[in-house]
Amino acid sequence: MEARDLTKENLELLRQQLEGGRMRSARVMVNSLHPSEVARLLESLPRKKRTMLWEIVDSEIEGDVLVEVSDEVRDGLIEGMPTEDLIAATEGMEVDDLADLLVDLPEAVTQEVLQSLDKQDHERVQQVLAHDEESAGGLMNVDIVTVRPDVTLEVVARYLRFVGEISDGTDSIFVVSRDNSYIGSLYLSRLLTSDPDEMVANVMSTDVMPIRANTSSSQVVWEFENRDLLSAPVVDDEFRVLGRITVDDVVDVIRDEAEHSLMSAAGLDEEDDMFAPVVKSASRRALWLGVNLCTAFLAAAVVKQFQTTLDTIVLLAVLMPVVPSMGGVAGTQSLTIITRAMALGQISKDNAVGIMRKELMVGILNGFGWAIVVSLFTLWWFGDWRIGGIIGAALIINLFVAALAGFSIPLLLKRLNVDPALAGGVVLTTVTDVIGYAAFLGLGAALLL
Repeated sequence: MEARDLTKENLELLRQQLEGGRMRSARVMVNSLHPSEVARLLESLPRKKRTMLWEIVDSEIEGDVLVEVSDEVRDGLIEGMPTEDLIAATEGMEVDDLADLLVDLPEAVTQEVLQSLDKQDHERVQQVLAHDEESAGGLMNVDIVTVRPDVTLEVVARYLRFVGEISDGTDSIFVVSRDNSYIGSLYLSRLLTSDPDEMVANVMSTDVMPIRANTSSSQVVWEFENRDLLSAPVVDDEFRVLGRITVDDVVDVIRDEAEHSLMSAAGLDEEDDMFAPVVKSASRRALWLGVNLCTAFLAAAVVKQFQTTLDTIVLLAVLMPVVPSMGGVAGTQSLTIITRAMALGQISKDNAVGIMRKELMVGILNGFGWAIVVSLFTLWWFGDWRIGGIIGAALIINLFVAALAGFSIPLLLKRLNVDPALAGGVVLTTVTDVIGYAAFLGLGAALLL
């Protein structure tokens, strides 16, 4: 059975146990799950049942669960927890996870948690908190092992046995100079299979290039994807090793970016609680509905300018939705391709003109192709070749404009520091609606009246 199906079954079983008051069996079941599964279950429950479930979660995994849940759900859980429980929940957490959680804790609790840490962990947490959470420094885990290049593999192996444990996901040990500057990586596979008397310098790999701490999280994803990395060192501007990013951190970023793109297209936030109060949810969605209403009135204003034309030739009103609809689809295709290319860093000054030319040619080709189809259909339906010609010409114009808008809108929004995934669709719809109506009705007014 797939993990997702198992989670669904667990949710249903837990619901039955909570509703039936079987808290002992529910406690055993919940605390046998991975923290991420508990987090998904919490997000899937209404607030009353969520509180009941949270009360039976083992305090040893509360911190890990809080890191996994969405921001709004986390805020609700933290709000109902006593300070001493919050401090207890942070005990034993990985430094990078603890840093993520501290950002959302009340200031007084944050200070108490920091004071409860030993000197080494306190410095490590402060090191992570010093970086933007959307950067490599904010993603990294500072619990790493480093070695010098002038020691043997046997010395390294003895040192690891002395340390006793290493961080989860560790596939290599970083080789550094005396001033902690990055030199290379010693893969654990080579450590285990090479001659123990071999020097680290002879076995280490220099292929893995470090990632600077101020690198954006999206660029980190690009590095891992294109260089097939499982982990990578994070360094400061002087090339000194600060920590490590592992592929599980990158997967979290990819998931968050995918959720952000999906939700932003509808003007929503991926961190919102699905079971938030009705009024709160409605107020959030009202803003985006208001923006869309304004753009709809703008398109309606264009149509109003041709009221006389519509009153005289009613057939135009029947066919009017076709042109903006086709333009909207064509523009969305270009918009999606360009937005994705921007996210992957595939657009530059050198190739931008070529990409724009290609998108315009696609728009023209589709415009002429579908113009012929729609014109012939209109001629067969209404028996008027003039209306067929008008809608065909309007399609060509709108699909050309849609391709141009789909290419240029994401670039323009990016320059204005506006997320293309958030506003691109609304701006594009406005452009294709306005141009579509204006072209179709304008040609109708010019040729039929």
